[in-house]
Amino acid sequence: MAFMRGLTFPGGQQPVIRGSEVYLRYPRIADYKAWAQLRGESREFLTPWEPSWARDELTKGAFRRRIRRYQKENRLDTAYAFFVFRAEDGQLLGGCTLSNVRRGVTQSCAMGYWIGERFARHGYMYDAVRALIPFVFTTLGLHRIEAACLPINEASQNLLTKAGFLREGLARKYLQINGEWRDHVLFALLEDEAPLG
Repeated sequence: MAFMRGLTFPGGQQPVIRGSEVYLRYPRIADYKAWAQLRGESREFLTPWEPSWARDELTKGAFRRRIRRYQKENRLDTAYAFFVFRAEDGQLLGGCTLSNVRRGVTQSCAMGYWIGERFARHGYMYDAVRALIPFVFTTLGLHRIEAACLPINEASQNLLTKAGFLREGLARKYLQINGEWRDHVLFALLEDEAPLG
């Protein structure tokens, strides 16, 4: 499929990406209640791995601004945000974001993800990442997916390795996490390395 800026689909429909046990789609305002509940109950679990939360992080107004930002980034082809749902019952599990989309000679993006504490270590995020890989290489037409995680985040490193990503090195004070600049292990997956099926 040839890339089209902002990914317009017939009838204005948004893409639904299906894995074995999960599906991914763009966030909607109607997702607010489930998102706020999951993020709120998982705050302590998520805080060590994420940027500092804003004071109004879980408010409906902040969520509306987040959705508007996602929509703008999608239109500009700079980022694509997805929520991850369990296929059997539509339960929100977490999210995946393809950010810092770069075109020209680079053709790459950065992948980030989060999952609610009660759904961690059940294989859901691995399924979501695997399902998203063809979208990146086929639909977006990119050549490279990058991902970074803290050196102490063994679960994330294992997920990326299992999904076919290769470790490329260490970036010193790479991202500001929970208010502090932290080193990150860098991973990448190239189009011709992507696992089949």
